[in-house]
Amino acid sequence: MSLETKKTLRNQLIYSVFLRNHTQEGTFLSLIPDLDRIKELGTSIIWLLPIHPIGELNRKGNEGSPYAIQDYNKINPDYGTLDDLEELVAEIHKRDMKVIIDVVFNHTSPDSYLRKNHPEFFYRTASGDFGNKVADWADIIDLDYNNTDLWEHQIDTLKFWAKHVDGFRCDVASLVPLEFWHQARTSVATVNPDTLWLAETVEADFLKELREIDQVGLSDSEIYQVFDITYDYDVYPSYVDYLTEKISLESYISILNFQDSIYPENYIKMRFLENHDRQRAKQIIGNLNDLINWTAFLFFQKGIPQLYGGQERAVDHLPDLFVKDPVEWEQKIDLTPLIQRLMSVKKSLPIKGSYKLKAAASDTVVGYYRNGEQLFLGVFSLKSAVGMVHVDFPDGQYNNLLSDEKISVENGVLYCAGKPIILQK
Repeated sequence: MSLETKKTLRNQLIYSVFLRNHTQEGTFLSLIPDLDRIKELGTSIIWLLPIHPIGELNRKGNEGSPYAIQDYNKINPDYGTLDDLEELVAEIHKRDMKVIIDVVFNHTSPDSYLRKNHPEFFYRTASGDFGNKVADWADIIDLDYNNTDLWEHQIDTLKFWAKHVDGFRCDVASLVPLEFWHQARTSVATVNPDTLWLAETVEADFLKELREIDQVGLSDSEIYQVFDITYDYDVYPSYVDYLTEKISLESYISILNFQDSIYPENYIKMRFLENHDRQRAKQIIGNLNDLINWTAFLFFQKGIPQLYGGQERAVDHLPDLFVKDPVEWEQKIDLTPLIQRLMSVKKSLPIKGSYKLKAAASDTVVGYYRNGEQLFLGVFSLKSAVGMVHVDFPDGQYNNLLSDEKISVENGVLYCAGKPIILQK
């Protein structure tokens, strides 16, 4: 685990922005008027999806994927200029938030600067052609980190951007050698020792596929040697399996508790219900009250929660990565008051002591944080069930921190009306 990683990251919030679709204009400067609203959610860190020019060759859709990068050292002109980015970053900092940008170092577009000037930096298929190690991603070609000259170029790129932003979200970081990331973090620290490192780690099946073909496939445990935060993809398939009734709540919660036991004590997981690569939570959960419970459970879990722009309005349409497809902000649902309450609680949850989840009857999760005399209880009815719930919590009357409703615990039992409950002793 990175010795610099602070457990206080668990009390923060990441807000993810796809600039092209966040506003009608889709620019750095058009995001500035929305910063106050984003900050009021309780956001600490804004993550910008890739900000670099997009390749033309084999482009998917009219606009192309932001992950098919043409030049790591330039700005996508559709978003603005470097001066515009600096103005946006200054405004983010003015509101006491940080900004991280996407780093996509596993691959480039087929017509990238590196492809034209350093073809020796790229992976070749058995036929000698440029291509991909695993998936058939037609709009990108993979880099080859066996060539250590590539390392110097990539690290210089990171050091350049570390002068402008506060950290990096590293795309499919598990596919890039660990020693490269070690060298990168050490070198970037000479520019900004407080740089934040978020790794997109991968799901178990993909990891096994990489290893079976003798390609780099880093586990979360390896990634934690360098990175501060990893993705929640190690348990994401179980989340989907539970929602689709392939496994029970008991099985899902058992996996979450196991996850909490296998990483270093100061591990930070980025908890999410949706992102730019996965379905909107509203689309797969459906029932609004269920979504409210899931949202509350997300924030209660140990780790740093992430919201994808529009999630706070329960948007059910996932913006297309390849065309202009603005977020549907006109949605009448607004989860902002709930999220603000949740972040108020999140900032109070102890970062020391014990943490435990239990599956109760009627698809209800009961969670606990204990640190000395400090005790928090969370009750989340994931299918909006109403009824009595057994809890390990002192008898008495408490305020629900999410609604100010009075909640009574008698003989270790409380009544859940299908709404999320968080109590503090």
